[in-house]
Amino acid sequence: MIRFILVVITVVGFLILSIPVLLAEWILGKFSPLKKDISSLRLIQAVFRFILWIAGTKITVIGGENVPRDTPVLYIGNHRSYFDILLTYTRCPGRTGYVAKKEMEKYPLLSNWMKYLHCLFLDRKDIKQGLKTILTAIDKVKAGISICIFPEGTRNKNPDETELLPFHEGSFKIATKTGCPIIPVAMNNTPEIWEAHFPKIKPCHVVIEYCPPIYVKDLDKKEQKHLGSYTQNIIRETIKKNQPLV
Repeated sequence: MIRFILVVITVVGFLILSIPVLLAEWILGKFSPLKKDISSLRLIQAVFRFILWIAGTKITVIGGENVPRDTPVLYIGNHRSYFDILLTYTRCPGRTGYVAKKEMEKYPLLSNWMKYLHCLFLDRKDIKQGLKTILTAIDKVKAGISICIFPEGTRNKNPDETELLPFHEGSFKIATKTGCPIIPVAMNNTPEIWEAHFPKIKPCHVVIEYCPPIYVKDLDKKEQKHLGSYTQNIIRETIKKNQPLV
């Protein structure tokens, strides 16, 4: 239970103490938006790494070389834990915005940081607003900012981690409209950090694999039409492959 308490203290403490940092970052952004973006990215990555250290999480990363450093990408991952965000964000080489549920926007300070990091808020109940969010994500990629989305739409609570929820095809318009590569991200055992024994946070071993990039233009028409299921299958098979490593 002590790890959970320490994580809560870290998160709440950072949000409160970072109020002047938010102001400083806002001022920096007026003069150099790119420097502000990188500064915010590295700061939050450091905080997330510290939280994962408190949690005692051992991480095995496979395929890091598959993530391009010179172009924005669309990260597509399976989603079973709130820690999925921390695990993946600490490894983003450049500016990356996450697509989060609309409800996250109501939390002060947290939502401010999320907006600084180019995160977008998706209203899952409003199709029209959801489309606007995807269009905004497309603009972000065109501006050189990667996007990460968990297309299952919510945390998957199936006991078998290979039983993925359906991938929402609309998420993949970000790649089809920009031509950016899709990076499938397969994660094993992430609920064992917290959700599997809520509210305790326990040390565990997780595996993250970045699969080879998918270029939509290189796929045949059938695969292009069903990008969601195509990518989902890659992630599912990768999760199966890596289960013995946990």
